[in-house]
Parts: sequence; structure tokens; C-alpha cells
Amino acid sequence: MRWSKLYTFNCFRGHHGDAGADGPSSDGAGAVGGPGFSRVVHCNNPGLQKPLKYPTNYITTTKYNIITFFPKAIFEQFRRVANLYFLLTAILSLTPVCPFSPVSMIAPLAFVVGLSMLKEGLEDWRRFIQDMKVNNRKIAVHKGDGEFMYRHWEELCVGDVVKVEKDQFFPADLLLLSSSYEDGICYVETMNLDGETNLKVKRSLEATLPLEEDESFKDFQAVIRCEDPNPSLYTFTGNFEYERQVFALDPGQILLRDSKLRNTSFIYGVVIFTGHDSKVMQNSTESPSKRSRIEKKMDLIIYILFTVLMLISLISSIGFAVRIKLDLPHWWYLQPQKSNKLDDPSRPALSGIFHLITALILYGYLIPISLYVSIELVKVLQAHFINQDIHMFDEETGNTAQARTSNLNEELGQVHTVLSDKTGTLTCNQMDFLKCSIAGVSYGVGSSEVEIAAAKHMASGYDDHDMPLEDIWEENNEDEIELVEGVTFSDDRLMHGNWTKEPNSSTILLFFRILALCHTAIPETNEATGSIAYEAESPDEGAFLVAAREFGFEFFKRTQSSVFVREKHTSPNGTTEREFKILNLLEFNSKRKRMTVILKDEDGQILLFCKGADSIIFDRLAKNGRVYEVDTTRHLNDYGEAGLRTLALSYRVLEEAEYSSWNAEFLRAKTSIGPDRELQLERVSDLIERELILVGATAVEDKLQKGVPQCIDRLAQAGLKIWVLTGDKMETAINIGYACSLLRQGMKQICLSIPTGDQVAQDAKKSSLTTEQAAKESLLSQIANGSQMVKLEKDPDAAFALVIDGKALAFALEDNMKHMFLNLAIECASVICCRVSPKQKALVTRLVKEGIGQTTLAIGDGANDVGMIQEADIGVGISGVEGMQAVMASDFSISQFRFLERLLVVHGHWCYKRIAQMICYFFYKNIAFGLTIFYFEAFAGFSGQSVYDDWFMLLFNVVLTSLPVISLGVFEQDVSSEICLQFPALYQQGPKNLFFDWYRILGWMGNGLYSSLAIFFLNLCIFYDQAIRAGGQTADMAAVGTTMFTCIIWAVNMQIALTMSHFTWIQHLFVWGSITTWYVFILAYGMTLRSGDNYQILLEVLGPAPIYWAATLLVTAACNIPYLIHISYQRSCNPLDHHVIQEIKYLKKDVEDQTMWKRERSKARQKTKIGFTARVDAKIKQIKGKLHKKGPSLTIHTVS
Repeated sequence: MRWSKLYTFNCFRGHHGDAGADGPSSDGAGAVGGPGFSRVVHCNNPGLQKPLKYPTNYITTTKYNIITFFPKAIFEQFRRVANLYFLLTAILSLTPVCPFSPVSMIAPLAFVVGLSMLKEGLEDWRRFIQDMKVNNRKIAVHKGDGEFMYRHWEELCVGDVVKVEKDQFFPADLLLLSSSYEDGICYVETMNLDGETNLKVKRSLEATLPLEEDESFKDFQAVIRCEDPNPSLYTFTGNFEYERQVFALDPGQILLRDSKLRNTSFIYGVVIFTGHDSKVMQNSTESPSKRSRIEKKMDLIIYILFTVLMLISLISSIGFAVRIKLDLPHWWYLQPQKSNKLDDPSRPALSGIFHLITALILYGYLIPISLYVSIELVKVLQAHFINQDIHMFDEETGNTAQARTSNLNEELGQVHTVLSDKTGTLTCNQMDFLKCSIAGVSYGVGSSEVEIAAAKHMASGYDDHDMPLEDIWEENNEDEIELVEGVTFSDDRLMHGNWTKEPNSSTILLFFRILALCHTAIPETNEATGSIAYEAESPDEGAFLVAAREFGFEFFKRTQSSVFVREKHTSPNGTTEREFKILNLLEFNSKRKRMTVILKDEDGQILLFCKGADSIIFDRLAKNGRVYEVDTTRHLNDYGEAGLRTLALSYRVLEEAEYSSWNAEFLRAKTSIGPDRELQLERVSDLIERELILVGATAVEDKLQKGVPQCIDRLAQAGLKIWVLTGDKMETAINIGYACSLLRQGMKQICLSIPTGDQVAQDAKKSSLTTEQAAKESLLSQIANGSQMVKLEKDPDAAFALVIDGKALAFALEDNMKHMFLNLAIECASVICCRVSPKQKALVTRLVKEGIGQTTLAIGDGANDVGMIQEADIGVGISGVEGMQAVMASDFSISQFRFLERLLVVHGHWCYKRIAQMICYFFYKNIAFGLTIFYFEAFAGFSGQSVYDDWFMLLFNVVLTSLPVISLGVFEQDVSSEICLQFPALYQQGPKNLFFDWYRILGWMGNGLYSSLAIFFLNLCIFYDQAIRAGGQTADMAAVGTTMFTCIIWAVNMQIALTMSHFTWIQHLFVWGSITTWYVFILAYGMTLRSGDNYQILLEVLGPAPIYWAATLLVTAACNIPYLIHISYQRSCNPLDHHVIQEIKYLKKDVEDQTMWKRERSKARQKTKIGFTARVDAKIKQIKGKLHKKGPSLTIHTVS
């Protein structure tokens, strides 16, 4: 018997998302050759294949190439309005209307744009290197005469025959021809495609089985006619023409690019789709362009500044036109030798228009040219610090956190809702066999994490509920005794052969045999140690096999037709090896929810072993098979409440005649061709999976990842809402909700689901509606009832949880219902969506993002989470067990869910405040500088004359004020990382946008306006008619301009020093170094002849004049004293949370007064109804309520 005969029942393959929506129909091969089915592959015949000109296997994910980089990168830079404005001014600087030299306008623009393009180029270069690593992988390709040679992946062509060896990735989409197994099956791992860790079985056509050696391909020729490239992962239609016969092809023979060959020594395959035609590349979408809310608001501020710029330029041009017309004819000493259009008194309107252009260039310093490049540089450095954070390093995998894009750093500090996958994200995807129920008796004395956590927090008392969570959860691990990996079971009644003394030992024997035989796993023996490891299709199967081995039933060998088990305690002779012949194997899938194996034992008895969901198994029990149903149901409920995943086990003895009759019908269904084949297989399999006898049930624990409960608790205290989106059934999702404290006892659950088909049909018949309309009406009623229940709840501490399944969610996401659903979800403390498809995950994320209007973060680890990750404002991928698809699509990647706490509460908080303060400061300093030019312009009769030297203006943004603001954006910390974690409520400063609201922005702009007035008018008053040189000379324009510029440099650098809360030597170097650089520059510049009016200005004019130094001191103080008064008043009378903490730390009260410190810590968390702390608080309230009820009765008794 061949494996290909056994692994045939694979009906109802579920589509992930709408992957199949764009694929061709699989209604047989009749459409081959028609529209959408035009591909022709000449196998092993390059001469015929080349003229068809299909794409090569070269792939690229870069944005640019050598030819397109410059034009495309330039286009990207000048999509920004500010850069477009500066480009226009740079062009105009070459004309007579510009008040500056061309170099002072062109140089800063070239520097800023060049730096941004360099960053773009480096990021794209990294993508190119990654692509080259993939394209240069090697694979064995048939070169002719039965010989194979290694070639790069990128050199593969359609029609090539390749040989893929164990643990290699498939280089393209292949048709499986043969494998190292004689019947042509192979095992494939597809987690890079669909996130599933279980192995898939593929099988070749029987016609190509003889092609099992290199030499057999010497004369191999065939033609494949199939569907065109499409993104459908689970469909394939085509014909294989070989040796004058035509064979139909289906997805079972197709090996997709980026999946991996497992448990198979080698396979031979022929290339069908290459490069960007392959299904995985057809599914890849460009990451959506994401911009942070701060960046969008920053654009709005720049538009406001543009409006201000246009306004003052208009005022200036009108003023110039009026002065030209009315005053210029009387200024005989200013008459030009040759009149021109720029100052023609006879045409003042035209002169005014030309002057408008001059003013737009002159006042352009209101718009900070270096803002974009500075922010990009700061974000890159912030991302570097995220990547280097040792506290987010995972020792097991060696992976660090990775900021895959630096555009969204500040968004991390403004997250309102977290949408999380469950398996592999909250849980480890590692199952531990913990308990079981056999013959109505529960076995297993171990406790799940939920039970341990509940016991710990109950034992911790209620007087001090500020007990560190880490202490409670670390103690949990000490109570676990993991015998071997995959088993945490402990019960002497079953271990060491003691089960033979139990009253129902025969039923226990059947239970252990079902564990050891009902599976599709492959045993792998370690030659060095002799130990056996199992390659199972699911983690549950692996846990069952390891448990069976510990009970004395070791599955150790599988052949083409049999499985072998080593039984320790079933014979008085000791260990016995038994062979069971496999007759049929009906695989597990999400629709069947069960798996069956039919086999023959050594006595010739035909046995059917079936395991599956309890609801499915119980429906198929015989009347005499329900002996243990009541007790088993009770145990299943207990296991479910403990957060465990359960399966029911059953069996049936088959008569030879009954089996033969059924098998004949099954073979007919299996060999049928047509769209009904899968339905026929399901119908036939259902016939034999009846009249079962219940044996018992298993309970395995899907272990939570380390630190998940603490992380969720901290995020809840930080005020974040958490939604869980999972493909698991409702019961399992609820169990995990309890395990990680998203749900708790006493929380009122609102469960939304579509009633069963019969009930919906009855409702539809009563109300004369279609079945679909009846289902919608039922769901609408449930949502309305839930909303009403929430509104009528009078207890302010009552907590609601919303649980919805995939069928109900499909209706809830429709336009006429989604806002009602969202409003109900917002009112609930936690939301769990079960049985959701990848597409539904993305749609829920979009609904939350658009409906709430706040920042959403999606986190997942599988390819089925990619849509959700890309749809959210921030996508976080977990580089865990399920491949790298989620990571590749993400904005940030971490190794475990628990690192999300530090990523948001620490780095998110810091990055938000840094970027917000940095942008506000940028606008402040440019307004303070730019408006002084306008004031002087008005003072000088709107002549277009600048008070500052061109070189001063060139260096202001690029050199003299850029480094301090960059150090603010990179190193500023209002509180340390430890304090961020101890006071999670500080995080709410981001979602509330306290540091970048309009009050704060306008406040900084007002500060800039005040500083510009103080700098200009104080200097004007001081120098107006005051002698500054020993000879009695008064200050000229160069002296006044240089002094004003000195005051600006001092004022803005002192302002940033006052703004900073955290100083390192770098900040000191940049702030004071910038001021020093100004003096070094003016000294060096004054020594050159090019300095013109500024020749030796510091040494000969300003340096010896005390009034210069006094004016600098006075003006700097005048500019910064108002800010100092404001911040002093705020800290004293209306302090923010971080002000209080800073003061406590500065006065060391956290060390000297622990009581006060604990009190402040307990206050510094958002009131939450989920998380471990909420559980403790609810318990305290419950105990206090009981004591309060006892109090009055005790008092009455005493009085009487």
C-alpha cells in the first residue's frame, strides 16, 4: 500500500483571506487553454521553452535601480511642499530680484536634499543586498544527459528540472515529479506562506514515480498546460501531457516558492512559475505608505507658516510700492543712475510685484529648511537605540528588536488600541500534555498557569495589592515539573505502569493506543543518542506522542503501510513491539474538526480510532458509547476553565464485511473527477465515523509566552485597549483570555454568534426572510441587547467583555452594522474575535483605525497576520516560530510579545516627547530669527535689504542651531526607563497629545514672536545713537546685524538648554559648542577679505566694546526669563506627572520615604478593568464587600 493511497482525504481546504478570489476556478481542467489558462511549459526542453519569454527567476523588492534612482529620488524629495518652495527660491536666487547670493540659497537645499537622498539610497541598498542573497542561493538543475549541476536561483527558467534536498527552500513554483519515498510523497513546511507550522503532505502523479534517479531525466520530455500566474495559494488547475497521456493536476502536486522540504531526502520537480509570477510574489504587496500623526500635523503647521510668509511678503511688497511712488522722487540722494523695473516710480505696481518675489525669498527663513532632514536623522538614531536595547534582546533566538522603518517612532508613544494575534504571539505554540479524562476519571495533578496565577494572587492577601507582578509570575514557574518537553503531566495512578491496577485498565489501554496511533507524525531517531523526536503536523500531536511514550507506548517506526509501537506494560514478558497495519487515514481539517485512522491489529481486528472536538465526537456516539459522557463533559468544562485545549477520543470495532463495503465506496469517491469530489469524500467518511464509543479526553496547555500577563497588565495600566483576533474556536480563545487576564471571574461576557443552521432556518421561515437576512436580524438583536445591558449597568466598576466568532463578524463588518458593533466594542473592557480569517483581521483593524480615529497597533507572527499588520497605523511582527512573513511586512519587529511593553511604554514615550519638543523648538527658533528680518525690512523702508550677512543666514539652520536640536531629539529623557515602567500612566501623555496640541504649538510660536521682538527692538534701542568705538563712531548695519545674530544664537541655545530634562556630555558639547562655533566662525570670517563690511568686526569693532557683551547678556535674559517664569509656575501650581516624579527623584524621596513612593506608584496607573492588577483589585473589593456585610450584623448583636 502506497502512502499516496492514504493521504488522500484533504477536503475543504480553507482559503486564507481572499487569496482564492483572484485565482482561477478549480472546476476541473476543462478551461485549460482558454482565457486565464494559457501557460504552456515544455519540461526539460529549453529550445521550445525560450520563445515563450516567461519572466526569469530574478526577484527584486527595491524601489530604485541605477537608472531610476536619481529621477525617482528627486521626485520623492520635491513632493514635500517645503522643499519645492526652497527649490523655487534657489532658482530665483540666480536672478536680480534675490537679496542674497546664489550660494547661500543653493548650498543648504543641496545639503538637505542630498542627505535625504543618501538615506533613501542606503535603505534601498539594504533591500538590494537582501534580494541578492535570495537570488544567489544555489539549486541543482538538470543540464542534460542525466547530469545535474548547481546554479543560482536567478538563473532558473520555466521548464527546468530541479532537485531539491531536505531542509532547502523551493526556488520557484514546482510540479512535484518524484521523491525519495518510492510512492512520491514529500513533506512541506509552509509557514512562510500561511503561518501554519504543521507539515503538509504533497504527492506526485503515479506516472512520474519512475523518475527517481538523476539518470532517469536523460530523455524526459513532457508538456504542462495550466492556469496563468495568480495569487491563489490553494488552487491550481492544469494538465500534464506525458507519454501520450493527459493527467489532471491539482494543488496536491504543486510545491510553492519559499516553502521548505522537510522529512524527505530529496524531490525532483519541474519549474512552472518563476520570479514575480510565483504565487508567493503574486501575494506580496507593497507596504502601504504610513505617516505619523505628528508628521501630518507638522505639514499643517508649515502651511500656516506659508500663509504667514505670504502675508508679511504682501505687506512688504505693498509698503515698497507705496514708498517707491510717494517717497522715492523726493530722495535725491538715492536716485539710481539708470532706472529699471525693480524700482521705477512710474510703475509702482510692477515694482511691488517684483518686490513680492524678493520678500518671499528674504523671509523664507520662517520655514525651517533643515527640519525634514533633522527629523529623519533623529529618527534613524532613535531606531538605532531601539535596535540596540539589551532589554529587548531574546537570548533563546539571539534576536534583537528591529525598527524596520524609522518613520513611525513617535507613533509608538500615541497608541490607543492594540490588536493582537493569539497563537505564537500571546502563546508559545508549544503544547504541554497536562491532564486527561479516561473512563470518566480525571487524571493529572498539575496546574495550568491560570490556576497557579489565581492561587498566587489569592494567597498574596489584599492589604498590599501593589505587590510586584514579576514576583508572583516568576513563582509560577517553580511549581511546574516538566518531565520532558511537551509533558507536564504528573499522576502516579497512570505513571510507571500503575494504570494496569486501575478498575478500567482496558479502557486506559485503548486511550494510550489512540494517542500513539491516531496521527500523521514521522519518528526521527537520533543516531548519536538513540532518542526519538517526532515531526508532527501540529504541536498537539507532538505532545500526545511524547505523553504516550511516557506512559509506556512509544511510537518508533512508520513504513509504507504500518506503524509500530513499543508497549512496556501490556505483556508479562516486558516490552513488546506491536505492528498495526494502516488501512485508511482521514485527515484533520478546520471543517471536519476530527481525524480518524482505520487500522488492523495483530489479531486481525479492524479498529477505527477517532479524535476531535468534543462537540463533533459527542454527536457521533453510539447509544452504548455514552457511558462516560456526563463525567467527561464535566471534566472538559473544568479543563476549559483552567485555560486548557481539549480533544475527545473515541473508537469503534469494524466488521470485515462492513469495512470492505465502505472502503469500496470510499475508493470510488476518491478516484472520482469533478467539483463534487471533496463533498463525496466528506459524505463517505461521515458514514464510517458513526456509532463511536467514548474513551476519554485530553487537555493540553498552549503555554503563554514568558511575560505576557505582566505585559498586558502594564499596557492596561498605561491606558491601552487590547483586542485579540484569533483563528481558534471561541472556547479556546476565552480560555487564553482568562490565562492572560483579558478576562476574569465576575466580568460580564457578551457573546455574539450566529445560531445553528436549523435555528436560523426556522427563524427565517417564521419571519418570511432569507436565511442570511434572519442571521443578520439575530445578530442585530444581540448587538442591541448587549449595548442596552452596558447602558443600564449601574455599577461603575462593572466590566464587560465582547466575544464574537468569525461568522457573526462577517455580518458585523458590513456597512449597515459595523458602527453599532464598534460602539459596543468600545464600551467593553476587552474584545476577543474568534475564528477570524486573515482578511477579517485586516477589516477589523481598518474599522478600529477609522472608527475610533486613534493610533492602532497590530501585532502578529504569521503570514496570516500580514494584512492586519499592514492595515494598522503601526505593524509589529514577532520573529518567532512561524516564519518571517509578518516581520517582513512590519514596521517594527520583536522576538516576544513581552517586549511590546518596553517598546511602547519606554521607547514610544521617549520618541513621542522628543519629536514633539524638537518640532516645536524648530518653529520657535525659525520664527524668532525670520521675523527679525521682517522688522528690519520695515524699518529700512521695505528696501529688501537684509540686516544679516549671507554667510550668517547660510549657517544658522545648517550648523549653528542644528546639533543641539538633534541631541534633544535623540537623548532627551523626561524620566528614566525604570520610572516609565513603574509609572505606566505617564504613557497617556502621548495618546492625549499633551506635547503637540495646538495650545503647545501656538505657545511655542508665541514664544518665538516675543523673542524676535525682544531681539530686534532691544538691540535697536541700545545701538540707535550709542557710540560703540573709542573714536565715538556709532554702530553701522554690520555691527547691529552681527550683535542681533549673536543674541539669537545665545537665546535659542539657552532656550533648548532650559527645555532639556536630561543632560549628557553630548548635549553639553552640542549646546555650548554651537555658541563657541559662532565666535570661532566670526573670528575666522572677519579675517578674510570676502567678509566685506564684517572685516575684523569681532576683533576691531564688537570685541572691545562692553556694550556688545552687555547687550548679548541683556537680550538673552529678556528672551528666556518669560519661559523660566512659565515653567516655574507650572511646576509649582499645575505640575504634570513627570514634573512630580522628577522632583521626587531629585530630592531622593523615593529612597527616604518609601510609603510616599508606593502611594505615588499606585496612583500612577490608569484605572483599568483588565489585567492581573484588575483581578487583584476585584478580589479586594469582593473581600471588603463581604466584611462590610458582616459588620452591621455584628454591631446589632453587641448592642442587644
